[in-house]
Amino acid sequence: MNHLTIQEHSIIRQILSETKKKNIDNISRTDAYFDYFKKNPDIIWSFLASMVSRNGGWNMCDLNGSTFSKLIDAGMRKQLFLTYERANWLIFHDVFPQLLLYQYSTKINKPMFHLLPYFNVSAFIQKEWARYWKENDRKRLTTALIINEQNVIQTPVIEHPVYNKKVFHSMIFSFQDWFHFSCVLFPTCGGEVYGASVNGFKSLSKRINLGKRLSSILFHPRLFPYFLEFAEKTPHTGSRYDYEQYFKIKIIHKTPLLRTSFPIISHHRHTYEDWSKERKVSPAWLQLKARHHHPIHLTDWYFAKSNQLQLLLALQKVFEFNKWK
Repeated sequence: MNHLTIQEHSIIRQILSETKKKNIDNISRTDAYFDYFKKNPDIIWSFLASMVSRNGGWNMCDLNGSTFSKLIDAGMRKQLFLTYERANWLIFHDVFPQLLLYQYSTKINKPMFHLLPYFNVSAFIQKEWARYWKENDRKRLTTALIINEQNVIQTPVIEHPVYNKKVFHSMIFSFQDWFHFSCVLFPTCGGEVYGASVNGFKSLSKRINLGKRLSSILFHPRLFPYFLEFAEKTPHTGSRYDYEQYFKIKIIHKTPLLRTSFPIISHHRHTYEDWSKERKVSPAWLQLKARHHHPIHLTDWYFAKSNQLQLLLALQKVFEFNKWK
């Protein structure tokens, strides 16, 4: 770092400080992504990140909600929360410096991407930012950021021995994966829900494909204004009430607020490996077209899944009742 100018040292310090300040919990991250998008509307990935991050918060709060708290024991719920939280934190830690450096570059109208290595980001994404500066291809950059962030969590979260054994091979995770309960939802203020479900979450290629599918839904010319209205009008609390409040039919189960349910977790990144030096970028990842095998309008699906969960809860009570008879 010795050959950097005083100004460059200052930029790096400021970016690291702002990233740390906003990487506190799921709510601060979600808000930071959305605020960034409002200031830099050409970086559409940041709106996608904020809407996917909302889902991360809802999934966390579900764990302490009226249904899952009865279906899953406390130890497993804690482990699931820590997994969501770790992935959430790692992605933000990796990507937010990239976003801030781009924002700074636009202010001085000069690319500053030679500073990206000081934030330990992959060689792959460094090239993609330089390419975006020249070509201004939003779709390509969005796809590249999806590829990068899913690779960032692959080794330290998905393949991590503890998470792998305790979470990704657990009964409840397989159950969620199998029944498509894990779904990324984009709500509207009109009480409609769109999105796509995650099946095969452990597969890197499937997660990248999901990211591309979600992007094509979120930025669909007809639907985008409705999602933007929802994001602007609805503060993110982590509770499913954030979007269930707009439903025509009222939902009975309740989910708590994130900040009253979970503590702030202190994270560290112990080692850094450039994933793009370890893994080859599959040509399929870079294909911009997303394939939808299922309907994207999920309002009816959502109500059906809620009913299935209530049924599961009722069955569990019956089993427990018979067990103690």
